[in-house]
Amino acid sequence: MIANMLNYMYKNYLKRIIDFIIALVAIPFVLIIVIIMYPIIYFNDRGPVFYNAPRLGMNGKKFKMFKFRSMYINSPDLRNSDGSTFNSSNDPRVTKIGKFMRKTSLDEIPQFFNVLIGQMSLVGPRPTLSTKEFNEIPNEKRKRYQVRPGITGYSQAYYRNSISQDEKFRQDNYYVDHVSFLLDVKIIVKTITSVLKHDNVFVSEENKPIENKSEKLEANKEAIHK
Repeated sequence: MIANMLNYMYKNYLKRIIDFIIALVAIPFVLIIVIIMYPIIYFNDRGPVFYNAPRLGMNGKKFKMFKFRSMYINSPDLRNSDGSTFNSSNDPRVTKIGKFMRKTSLDEIPQFFNVLIGQMSLVGPRPTLSTKEFNEIPNEKRKRYQVRPGITGYSQAYYRNSISQDEKFRQDNYYVDHVSFLLDVKIIVKTITSVLKHDNVFVSEENKPIENKSEKLEANKEAIHK
């Protein structure tokens, strides 16, 4: 009874307060990283430094998520068979600095700004691309939107890119049902170890694209690097 009450308080009140305090403390360090990364990303191909695709947040509300751009400008949008974003260790769409940022998750650092203004949390389901309206999403996949999306989450920490999109939804639903301070701490610790070990950075063999993406990637190399 007491445990359920504490979890309710944490999920609905304390979690946001902790997010705000940590984001506020982190922002000066984030700004330093932005100042360092800005010229490195910009002079790589003279493109924008940030990638701000619209995402679906809590209760299906759309928002712009801050993220360092890791791909060359005008790169084609490639998808896996389950609709998730395609990535691989030899993806020619990704810049040299982009490969480093993805391995270290440095590209996610600007999302502390989203946490500060209340659009995201430190821990929660990773925000999905806003490719459809919220009312078009099947009911069984809406549970993950009952909480704020996170910089990291249960699926991100334990599986990263090694499982299918449907499995990520199931894992995210599990998180929504079991949100607690202890679980969030475990997720943050696991995220740090996964990043340091470079675990599951790329899509697993079981989740390969339907079409032969390698041929499509080769065909787009010239256009990407122009």
